[in-house]
Formats: sequence, structure tokens, C-alpha cells
Amino acid sequence: MKNGPVRIWVGTRKGAYRVDGTTARRRWTVNGPFDVGSDVFHVAPDPRHPGVVYSAVNNGWWGPTLRRSKNWGKTWKELPLPGMLPIKQRSPPVEAPSATAPIKNLWHIEPGHPSEPGTVFLGIDPGMLFRSDDGGDSWTGVEGINDHPTREQWGPGAGGLCTHTILIDPETPKRMYVGISAAGSFRSDDGGEHWKPVNRGVETPFQPVKYPELGQCVHKMAFDAEDSSKLFRQDHGGIYVTRDRGESWSRIGKPLEDDFGFVVATSPTLPGDAFFAPLRGESRTTLGKQLQLYRWQGATKTWKPLVRKGTYPGEFGTHREGLAADGLDPAGIYFGTTTGQLFVSPNAGKEWIEVPYQFPGIHSVEVSDGRPVGGS
Repeated sequence: MKNGPVRIWVGTRKGAYRVDGTTARRRWTVNGPFDVGSDVFHVAPDPRHPGVVYSAVNNGWWGPTLRRSKNWGKTWKELPLPGMLPIKQRSPPVEAPSATAPIKNLWHIEPGHPSEPGTVFLGIDPGMLFRSDDGGDSWTGVEGINDHPTREQWGPGAGGLCTHTILIDPETPKRMYVGISAAGSFRSDDGGEHWKPVNRGVETPFQPVKYPELGQCVHKMAFDAEDSSKLFRQDHGGIYVTRDRGESWSRIGKPLEDDFGFVVATSPTLPGDAFFAPLRGESRTTLGKQLQLYRWQGATKTWKPLVRKGTYPGEFGTHREGLAADGLDPAGIYFGTTTGQLFVSPNAGKEWIEVPYQFPGIHSVEVSDGRPVGGS
């Protein structure tokens, strides 16, 4: 069956966009913006239901809004938000016997496993996870993480106490992970009923204890394309890999000039490898004073820079959802910057094309790669 069009979904400081192209991934048409003027932290296509797209909208005046489209973004429907969820207090509060947590921002939307076609997960600030089993029409809190025994030890990162990463194990549907800044990463093996911190070996250079059980400022995580027991992780304190479902992590980013950063992405056609955009920690801009991304090559355990020196000089930043990869062969890589440039590589980083459109500052990049459901 022939592949369909490739669509890039871009969330920005001033709305969301759909960017259309073919499998050649060299010419693009920009559609939008949708939700003009609002911060769109994440736009998530649902690969189980072609045409269905979710959008996490945040507005300083009107608050958060969750939207769903069933026709590739032509029209959108506002969905109900989760209600305020009680937080059980492990120690009595000073003034009130209980507390509730209003939603500050919507951070990440994750479609569930293919075996659960109606399931969608939503990560929010303050550090909570919600589940819907009817495509977003109603929500329940995942109490195992929302009321975790360690919760009173969590603290917000610079972007808030945000649940920004949600990963569903493709091989074991009841196994899932979340990344919360600045609490760390957690794994559930029973569909979200119970959770354990999985941060051993990850450094927290900003804390007195360098390798605590939790408190890490994890920025993003991604599964390896072939082995779901292996995950890659970009932290405030470096770039890491685990080969045992997060039980232990090894730092692989030290050979780089700096391995601070926000993003990581993997492609189904490149098992063992991962893409990162490491930043200089003091400036939060790409290495070498130019656009630069790196490919971790698992077979040789080496790093490869992907942008030829001097091609795009300047200072480029990114947010944690700003990097995506497709499942085509060769793999497409998509990178959005905080200054509104969208770069595409149609061949796993060998060459780069800048989409000829100046976006507002980009929060997130996702892709619908046009493959038939279950295809390759």
C-alpha cells in the first residue's frame, strides 16, 4: 500500500500549525495557525485513528484548553478537562486539612497502546497524570502517580512541576513510564496502579546529593526502536541510556562539549540509535554557535554531528518537545527552535532543509509519517 502524505504538527507560542509534505520531505505547505495567540505546548496525532489529533492549549488569560480534531485539524472540538484532584497530605498542612491541585498547564498528550484504541493519557502541571478511555471525552486521575508516597519530596523545575513525558511500552501494554520535572522518571508495570522511581545512576548536579533516588530534572525520554527495555534520556545533568527498563542508567553524553539539553528522538528504522540536540548549559543554545544535532550510534557507541560546520550559524534553542523522527526509510528528523525555525532532514541527518516559514517560538514538533496503520 502506498504511503500517504507526511504531516508535521507544530505547537508554538502563538498557536498550532500543520505542515504538509510528501514522502520526499523536501517541499512543505504551512496550514494554520489554530488557536491563534495561545501557547500550544503539544500537538499529538493519534496513529491508531488517522485524522485524529489532540492539542494542549494554554492561555495566560483563559487558562488551559484541550482540543481534538477528527479531520487532520480542519475543525476542532473543545474537550472537558480533568477535575481538580485531591492530593492526600503525608504531613498536616499549616492552614488547611486538605489541598487540591488546579491545572496550571497542559503539557503532554499520549495516545494509548493499539490494544486500547480509546485510551489517551494527559500530563499536566502540577505533576499529574490522567487517563481517558473514550478518546478524551472524560478523564480519571491515575492515583498511583498522582498520590505517590514520595510526592511531598517533588519540586518544580524552571518550567513548573510538569508531567511532560508519557511512554507506553509497545511490547508490554501495562508497562509505562512518566517523566516529571523535577521529580524524575517513574515506571509502572501494572497499568498505572503502582509506580517506582527509576533514576539510579542519573546525576543531579544542582543538589547536595548527587545520585538520589528521585529529584532529577529529567527533560525527555524515548524508547529504543527495537528493544523496549532500552530507553534514552536527556536530563539537566546529562544524556543517559538504560538497558534494563530504568533500573540503572549509564551516562553516554560525556564525550560531547556539553550534554545538557531538552530533546531526544528515535526512529523505528534506526534501532539502537537516538538523536539529540545538546545545548551549552549556561546559554541553552546549540553547540558550536550554529544549528547542530547529534546522532548516538549504538553499534559503535560513538557520537556523530549531523549539521555541516557553518551551514546555519547562530544561537538556536529548543523546548523539550521540539524534536521528532518518523518511521520512513531513510528516517526523517524534524527540529523546531525557540526562535521559530523548523528544520527537516529527509535522510537521517545527512542534509537539512529549513521550512521557508517564520513560526512563533516553537514548543513542540510531532509527525504523522503517512504509513498505513501497521505498515512499514
